[in-house]
Amino acid sequence: MGGDHGPAVTLPACKAFLDSHPQAQLLLVGQPAALAAAQGWPRCRVVEASEVVTMDDPVEVALRRKKDSSMRVAISQLIAANGAPPAAQVCVSAGNTGALMAVARYLLKTLEGIDRPAIATVMPNRADGYTTVLDLGANVDCTAEHLLQFAVLGSALVAAVDGKEEPSVGLLNIGEEAIKGSETIKRAGELLREAAADGQINFHGNVEGNDIFKGTTDIVVCDGFVGNVLLKSAEGLATMLTDFIKQEFTRGGFSKLAALVALPVLKRFKHRVDPRRYNGAALLGLRGLVFKSHGSADAFAFEQALGRAYDAARNRLTDRVRDRISLSQAVPAKAGAAPLDAAGTAQAA
Repeated sequence: MGGDHGPAVTLPACKAFLDSHPQAQLLLVGQPAALAAAQGWPRCRVVEASEVVTMDDPVEVALRRKKDSSMRVAISQLIAANGAPPAAQVCVSAGNTGALMAVARYLLKTLEGIDRPAIATVMPNRADGYTTVLDLGANVDCTAEHLLQFAVLGSALVAAVDGKEEPSVGLLNIGEEAIKGSETIKRAGELLREAAADGQINFHGNVEGNDIFKGTTDIVVCDGFVGNVLLKSAEGLATMLTDFIKQEFTRGGFSKLAALVALPVLKRFKHRVDPRRYNGAALLGLRGLVFKSHGSADAFAFEQALGRAYDAARNRLTDRVRDRISLSQAVPAKAGAAPLDAAGTAQAA
């Protein structure tokens, strides 16, 4: 029900996803009238929710007032109840990001040893692959310990989804030298080097913004303020470049002729940087698997988010994260935080 377009985009995306993933099943959560077109789809069931969290709703409204929202009901499908397994293994939403994070954290709780969940997604690089970056906006102010936790979470994500058991980690900074950066960044570098010396993560060292697109490391960690600015800037640049390509074909004379000659290369480039292909960000560190789609996603982009979430669930991402944390001494205990109450806490399938 969420995002800028709601079922007009999500339903076609869901149908295409089901057609291309014959082993998958979907629960479509929302108002039945809006989801009527999906009635009768194979491997698909509608779960009713009477309310919708809008893109403008404050977090307090989503948490306290709209308790039967499609967002909340969808996340609750990840919770085991009365001895029965959860109805779903992963939740995907294009709705209000702040509300999604708040409701997911409230219902699912964080994994032991993790202070704050982080948002992670991938960006294309020139090594013909992509770089996983986190955090992308969940945490504006981060301590050095949080950045270390993000490195552990990102390592588990890449190991589970991409099959790289020891992915390389870079710490985003204003230079490669260890003496550069704020006190928080320098302290984070120390913690990451200590963890690497213990064999708990594969820390490459400090990296700069252009290293993300070079593919210098598999993972780049940063605070959510920097990460969100980075993400939006990269998306804006990709859009500008694709618009430029279109404009060249509307010009006359030599410009149009040159564009036609370069058409195969331009098409490959446009495909490579298309942000829709990389849609779907994981909310890491929760006791359940939640993915966030861009609110402005079209049907193709939302289908990509579904596919990314499906791969994460199929590869047991939450279990892999939990295992990596429990086997590693890299993640410090929560400073000043009360221990999680395991009883009655949601467990991910």
